[in-house]
Amino acid sequence: MRFRQRLAQPVKHLPHGHVIPLSPPQVILLGFAILIAIGTLLLSSNSLSGMSLSWHEALFTATSAVTVTGLTVVDTAQMNIVGQVIVLGLIQLGGLGFMTFAALMMALLGMRMPLQQQNMVRETLHNTSFSGLMRLVRLVIVFTLVAEGLGTLLLALAWVPEFGWQQGLWVSAFHAISAFNNAGFSILPQGLSPWVADPVVNVVMSLLFIIGGLGFIVLAELVEWRRHRKLSLHARIVLHATLWLSLGAMIALLLLEWGNPSTLGGLESVWVRVQAAWFQAVTPRSAGFSTLSMDLMTAPATLLIMLLMFIGAGSGSTASGIKVSTFVVVLLIARSFLRGSTQPAIFRHSIPEETIFKAIAVALAGMLLVFISLFALTLTETGKTFIDLAFESVSAFGTVGLSRGITEELSVPGQLILCVTMLLGRVGPISLGYFITTRQTPGLKYARGHVHIG
Repeated sequence: MRFRQRLAQPVKHLPHGHVIPLSPPQVILLGFAILIAIGTLLLSSNSLSGMSLSWHEALFTATSAVTVTGLTVVDTAQMNIVGQVIVLGLIQLGGLGFMTFAALMMALLGMRMPLQQQNMVRETLHNTSFSGLMRLVRLVIVFTLVAEGLGTLLLALAWVPEFGWQQGLWVSAFHAISAFNNAGFSILPQGLSPWVADPVVNVVMSLLFIIGGLGFIVLAELVEWRRHRKLSLHARIVLHATLWLSLGAMIALLLLEWGNPSTLGGLESVWVRVQAAWFQAVTPRSAGFSTLSMDLMTAPATLLIMLLMFIGAGSGSTASGIKVSTFVVVLLIARSFLRGSTQPAIFRHSIPEETIFKAIAVALAGMLLVFISLFALTLTETGKTFIDLAFESVSAFGTVGLSRGITEELSVPGQLILCVTMLLGRVGPISLGYFITTRQTPGLKYARGHVHIG
C-alpha cells in the first residue's frame, strides 16, 4: 500500500525543494522497468524496428538491451536503422545506469537529491564521498563519450574499407558503444567470427569492454592518478584481478582448445590462436562478443567460461556478475580461514567486516538466482541439454550475452524466465549492496550460539 501511494505521488513538493519519496532500490528497479517498457513499445512497432516482432520478442530484446546483456531471440542485423538506433539507445542508457542519468538530470533541473538517493548513486558508482558525486557523474559521461568515439575511429580502420564510409562508420559506432557498455549486441549477420584473425577488431573491441568493465570509480582514479599517490585498495584489487584472471583464462583456453578443430585447432597460425584465446578469455567478463562458436567448445572450456561469466567485471561498471572484487574477497575469506586467521587481508590492508558480509551475501544471492533460473528452465525447456540451459542461465545472470545457440529456440516461458534473470542480475547486486550498507544496528543483542559447519 505504501509503495502504491509513493507511485501515485512520485515527487513531493516541500518548502526546501522537490524530493523523490521512493527508496533507492525501488527507484532503480522502477527506472529499468520504465526503460524496458518504452523499449518494448518502440521495438514492437513494425514501422520503427523494420521487423514484425511479437510482444515477447520485443520485451526480450528491450530487456537484453537495457540490462546490457546481448542475448537475442531475433537478429539485430535484420532491423532497419531506426530499430538499431533504438537498441543502441537502450544499451547506452542501461550501460551508464539509470541512477547516473537521474542524478545528472536532477542536478540540471535544480531538484534536490535526498540522502537515500545519493546513497543509491554512491552505491551504483561505488563512490565514497558526497562532495565529488556530481563531478564523478560528469566524468563518467565525458569518459564514456570519449572512449566510444575513439573506439569508433579505430574500428573504422577495419570496417570502412570493407563496408564503405556510411555503413562502415555506423557498424564501427554501434560496436564501439556496445563493447564499452559490455552489451554484446552486433549488427553483423555473422557477428565477429569473420574477423577472428583481424588484430584491429580484436584489440580495440577487447580494450573497450575491459575498460568499460573496470568500474567508473577505478577509471576516475586512473584519470586523476599521480605517481606520488597510491591507488586505492579497491582499484588495486580490480586491476590485479582483471589482469590475472584474463591471462589465466587465456592460457587455460589455449590448453583446452588447442587440439579442437572446431575452435582454436582450426585456425591457421599460432598468433591467430593466441589472439582468439585472448578474446574468448576476456569476453565472458560481461562483454558477450565472441569470434568462436560457444557450442563447439569442449565441456571443460565451457565450464571455465561459465565461471568467468559468473564472476563478471568491476563494481560500479557497465558489467554485471558478482564482480571481481567480490570474488577476491571470498577467496581472501577462505584463505584466512585455512590459515587460522580471523581477519582477511591483502596488500597490507585488512578487509572490513561489513565488506566480508556483503561479499558473502552477493555471492550467495548470485548462486541462488542462477540455480532458480536454471531450475525453472529445466521445467520449461525439456528438449534442451542441461549444459546449454546452465550456460544460458549464467549468461543471463552475468548479463553477458554469450550463448550456445539455443536462445532463439526458447519457449515464451523460457524467454520470460531469462528476462527476469537479466533484470535481477543487473539491478540485484546494487540493491543488495544498498540494503547491507544501510542496515541498522539492532538494539537487542542475543547470546552467542554454536553451529557446527562442515
